[in-house]
Amino acid sequence: MNKRKIIITVLLIAVVAAVLIGIFAGKGAKTQISFVTTPVAKSDISNSVTATGTIEPVTEVEVGTQVSGIIDKLYADYNSVVTKGQLIAEMDKITLQSELASAKASYDGNKAEYDYQKRNYERSKTLHEKQLISETDYELALYNYEKAKSQFDSSKAALSKAQRNLSYATITSPIDGVVIDRAVEEGQTVAAGFETPTLFTIAADLTQMQVVADVDEADIGDVREGQRVSFTVDAYPNDTFDGEVTQIRLGSTGSSSSGSSSESVVTYEVVISAQNPDLKLKPRLTANVTIFTLDKQAVLSVPAKALRFNPEPPITSPEDVIVNVPSEHKLWTKQGNTFTAHPVEIGISNGIQTEIVGGIAEGTPVVLEANMSVQGGASQGGGDNQNTEKSPFMPGPPGSSNKKK
Repeated sequence: MNKRKIIITVLLIAVVAAVLIGIFAGKGAKTQISFVTTPVAKSDISNSVTATGTIEPVTEVEVGTQVSGIIDKLYADYNSVVTKGQLIAEMDKITLQSELASAKASYDGNKAEYDYQKRNYERSKTLHEKQLISETDYELALYNYEKAKSQFDSSKAALSKAQRNLSYATITSPIDGVVIDRAVEEGQTVAAGFETPTLFTIAADLTQMQVVADVDEADIGDVREGQRVSFTVDAYPNDTFDGEVTQIRLGSTGSSSSGSSSESVVTYEVVISAQNPDLKLKPRLTANVTIFTLDKQAVLSVPAKALRFNPEPPITSPEDVIVNVPSEHKLWTKQGNTFTAHPVEIGISNGIQTEIVGGIAEGTPVVLEANMSVQGGASQGGGDNQNTEKSPFMPGPPGSSNKKK
């Protein structure tokens, strides 16, 4: 028991000593306050959303064939420059020519029959009007004429179809452009059934490209046509390309995330124009896109924290003079012990910088924050004590915390 009492006594003495040291150390300590100012100056204010997309030609045409057969000749290859109406492929025409000849023969026979029945009907009609033939003979002549006319019209349509199918065997380019894909070889058989087979893919002008980007549903509300865009591609990591939002497509796409069918990511396609004069951008490249949803260059602005500063205890003393005005937004200047409020009109803000539309002149030094320090003790902060502003949505450096202490 005596040993225990000794331990308790030692602990009590240590606590009392610590308290006495704190009291004596605090004597004579003096709080000093300094104010950080910043001039109203011009700067760029921007906010952006990011997305990924694919480089595509503005105009891209898939050239196919509507008839089945064997590819006889190819007159264009990858990267071939073609003009509208230029012959780029031919299919084997023997079968199609035979079908055309058969249709022509049927057409000629039906036409002859039609001409005969037509003359016979006209004669019968004249005789019937003069009551020189019976009603039965007249009706038979009319029946034969109408039947011959129907067969003739059918053979005429079949002949037209055979002629059209033969013309389909000669494949020409529908536009001026460059062949970016060839899907067939000479001698290959293509079958035109429910889906037209694609032979070539032709891009109209590779100097005018577009990026089709998938923007997340959380960001699409801030995207507007005409906004500035910058993007990069892995093929040229040191180059930054510029573009502009030209279309926001209403149709959305959804994909399952984390392997769960109950959770999906919904995105919207945003079309971005991209100039490609040096042909660096190639079709199907992946683009890393930054869309500037808020973008103003060289506007009068201040750090956003300057609008939150307010001269009040404990950072002010009874000797300070505060000239305040009623205003929703105000900036403060300090001359000597006098704080003066300046009502201002603000514009856009990205949370770090805020545009000043009017109310204060460029170059005016405004109070940004107050720093409190104790002479003989640790420094303390008053108000917003960080000299640099950071976005609340940006992560801090390793080992730091975003929470205020």
